[in-house]
Amino acid sequence: MATNETIAAIATAVVPTQGSVGIVRLSGVTAYKIAQQIFQSPGTQVWESHRIVYGYIRHPKTQQLIDEALLLIMLSPRSYTREDVIEFHCHGGIMAVQQVLQLCLEAGARLAQPGEFTLRAFLNGRLDLTQAESINDLVGAKSPQAAQAALMGLEGFLRSPIIQLRATCLDILAEIEARIDFEEDLPPLNIEDITAKISQLLVKVGEILETANRGELLRSGLKIAIVGRPNVGKSSLLNAWSKCDRAIVTDLPGTTRDVVESQLVVGGIPVQVLDTAGIRETSDKVEKIGVERSLTSAQGADLVLLTIDAFAGWTEEDADIYTSVQHRPVILVINKIDLVETKPQLPDNITLTVETAAAQNKGIERLEQAILTTVQTGSVKSADMDLAINQRQAAALTRAKISLQQVIEAVTDTLPLDFWTIDLRGAIQALGEITGEEVTESVLDRIFSRFCIGK
Repeated sequence: MATNETIAAIATAVVPTQGSVGIVRLSGVTAYKIAQQIFQSPGTQVWESHRIVYGYIRHPKTQQLIDEALLLIMLSPRSYTREDVIEFHCHGGIMAVQQVLQLCLEAGARLAQPGEFTLRAFLNGRLDLTQAESINDLVGAKSPQAAQAALMGLEGFLRSPIIQLRATCLDILAEIEARIDFEEDLPPLNIEDITAKISQLLVKVGEILETANRGELLRSGLKIAIVGRPNVGKSSLLNAWSKCDRAIVTDLPGTTRDVVESQLVVGGIPVQVLDTAGIRETSDKVEKIGVERSLTSAQGADLVLLTIDAFAGWTEEDADIYTSVQHRPVILVINKIDLVETKPQLPDNITLTVETAAAQNKGIERLEQAILTTVQTGSVKSADMDLAINQRQAAALTRAKISLQQVIEAVTDTLPLDFWTIDLRGAIQALGEITGEEVTESVLDRIFSRFCIGK
């Protein structure tokens, strides 16, 4: 990908009648020149780096007024991409930013590819690959904890340990290769020391790998389906949990005919909650479709909240529903517990239960704690968010781990030193892929294609 071209893109969301400011961003060798062609500043304002200039955007040939705007100048190397960067801060909406972008393209800029501004920041050495991915995670964060984890990645909390791991591998490799090339001039290798160092590397790699599930939860979230018979309080549970009337609540069974969604955050994890139609045998065609959708939602959920009526107790219908969803993680929610004096009798194979009185807004905190326990992330708190690797990073770390384990095996089997170096180089390459020190163009294309165009 050529980096000597000037690229341009709209850097803010474009929504009709919404948004007070829209930004058009330029980066490249002719960005400043293009700004001079289309932006006119009244008076004697100084065009210097890291200054904001007030003025008007006009068509360079017809002088037609396009917008009243602010011009932000950030010259190389003190910019996001380490190239000359220009931003036009226009009025929000669609027409102004689109017309300004078109002027930039007519003046010689090229429309940026997804993530190309951040790609240039990486290629120009301002960011490593873990920091670039953290920027995308920050833009797409669905919870404060996800944003915090992304910020920690941007600050180098993953970059630093990976660089240290790779440096240690390089030191070990250099020590081994020195014995291969100058065996007669150097003392023998301290095999115990080499083994100890690699073992320490494996421990650290394992610790970082343990954050993969946490990172996946923070980025993708959790899908939870509330299922049960009609009129057991599923919609009341959703409303109490989301603190708003997302679902219609009546005393009539079968009120919910379709799946109602709500977006929540539980223990820092984004959660999509699905309130489903009551599951029962019915001749009503519309309700039957709702029941089918309920079962489909339960099949695709990460966690099922099987809700029963404490007053009615455990019924045959509840047992049938449980049979249909028990292949998924299930929490039994005993709702309307305020209407009974004793907990209903339950089957012996159901161990995780939560008592709620949704109509009274009671039991929600216990439910959230049970959810965190079920997904084994009860310790996920802001203070634990320093590391949360993604799938690509986890795959590379896994390859590094396997290579290091093979080095240990080669040492144990007293194989020639050349075998040690092959696996060490594999670990070094895998670790380099995480930070971008060793990465192919196809990998970069795959990573940055997930970015928005203006970033």
